[in-house]
Amino acid sequence: MTTLQEPAAATRPGVRPGVVGRASLYALLLANAVVVTVFFVQAGFASNSLIVLGRLAGLYGALLMAFQLLLVARLPWFDRRIGMDRLTSWHRWTGFSVLWLLLAHAVFIVFGYAQSSSLDPVNQLVDLAETVEGVLRAIVALAIIIAVGAVSARSARRRLAYETWHFIHLYTYVAVVLAFTHQVAAGTSFTSSSVARTYWYAVWGVALASVFLGRLVLPLWRNLRHQLRVTAVVPENDDVVSVYITGRDLDRLPARAGQFFLWRFLTKDRWWQANPFSLSAAPDGRTLRLTAKRAGDGSAALRHLKVGTRVFAEGPYGAFTTLHRTRPDALLIAGGVGVTPIRALLEELHGHAVVIHRVATDQDAVLHDELRELALAKGAELHLVTGPAVPDRLAPQELARLVPDITARDVYLCGPPPMMNAVLGSLRELGVPRTQTHFERFSLAG
Repeated sequence: MTTLQEPAAATRPGVRPGVVGRASLYALLLANAVVVTVFFVQAGFASNSLIVLGRLAGLYGALLMAFQLLLVARLPWFDRRIGMDRLTSWHRWTGFSVLWLLLAHAVFIVFGYAQSSSLDPVNQLVDLAETVEGVLRAIVALAIIIAVGAVSARSARRRLAYETWHFIHLYTYVAVVLAFTHQVAAGTSFTSSSVARTYWYAVWGVALASVFLGRLVLPLWRNLRHQLRVTAVVPENDDVVSVYITGRDLDRLPARAGQFFLWRFLTKDRWWQANPFSLSAAPDGRTLRLTAKRAGDGSAALRHLKVGTRVFAEGPYGAFTTLHRTRPDALLIAGGVGVTPIRALLEELHGHAVVIHRVATDQDAVLHDELRELALAKGAELHLVTGPAVPDRLAPQELARLVPDITARDVYLCGPPPMMNAVLGSLRELGVPRTQTHFERFSLAG
């Protein structure tokens, strides 16, 4: 089987795509914050300090809102270097920052104007909504953002189906448009300067265009080009199934071992549901394969797919690839069905590899025959670690015994969250540098 060859740069020490991606985002945000501050100062200060603080909070809140759009645009350059899980995590915390900044903007502005008038804050807010262009739109936008923030809190998020939460989350785009029109209509930094107004249009144009390109145009174009269909459905055991997919020009699909897609199988009862599943074999230019364990309605339905079913796939996504290697040798640790991207990575990796597959029983060792044959062909060491979670079979001393040179290897980790957290703790205790530790958590937003 031929596989995509990893770029030579990926194995050179010092080449850090993830650091480059993060530094690029930080630099972009900082540079725009400086520009916004300069325009704010040039516009002049109001006599009321509360109004000054409110306007500045509003500017920074709007800038962060545009930055949020970039984080969830799923642009391939950032996704390959940072990973959707980290971009999503930043999006979440940036979202709460936007919420607090816009609340501060509203409170400071209302109380600031109330100080200069004879109105109480409630009547002052009503007066601003009736007399100042764009304020009513801003109030509606803030109400939407508060509602989205409420359902995004962990306690509320756990009670909602992903599709319900996602539908509510889409109203954020309405808030974005309303907030932007409020800014250009009422923001003194932009109404007083054509240069500032042009800059603000450019910032939001880039943010919205990124979302349009990454979330709509690119997926549509790739699916029209590749025409994906199911070619086989193979049960691996009572709970796990592999789905084989083919299409046109798959050698031009920029997928790598370790990445995942959001898969939609276009049946009458499941076309609206997207599920993230990793590739369980390295892409060979002819076929894609995913392997999933029954954990909900979406994964359970895979077993009943018919050959020929059309597939709409968004991706590939993820930074869990050999692009981020810093050492010639690797340790691959999989927990349960987390072996799927690990098996694909082993197929693509060069250099010596040690593979540890952690399962409760031998019957849970999905794809183990394939993994054993592949390890033999690649000259890799394979350890199947079975037994209950307690005592911890991947504790620091156990890992050090299985892999004495662990600190000299890149470590790729995939499995259930409790297992991943435990192993990450073991790696820290053993002194494995964070730059050599690669993992991804599949939580989606936006």
